[in-house]
Amino acid sequence: MLFAIIAHDARDAKDRRPVHRPAHLAHLEDIQSAGKLILAGPLTDGAGSLIVVEAESQADVWKTVARDPYVENGIFERIDIHPFLQVFPPPNS
Repeated sequence: MLFAIIAHDARDAKDRRPVHRPAHLAHLEDIQSAGKLILAGPLTDGAGSLIVVEAESQADVWKTVARDPYVENGIFERIDIHPFLQVFPPPNS
């Protein structure tokens, strides 16, 4: 099952993000190595980030999110997680 994680930045995230970026990227690399990362990147309007992952349950996604250095260090101030259905491009095409 896929989940869209919408991570909303704290007001001062832009200033603090560079310090924690290497650890955040390492966290994403771990998810990718497990074959669970579909896509990830910042929203270009500065609002935060979008991450799409594969997981067994929303509870599993919350466990993964809780370990993200951007969460642990307050870069992301609010997280929304939604089940996601990929239509295009068709999965496994």
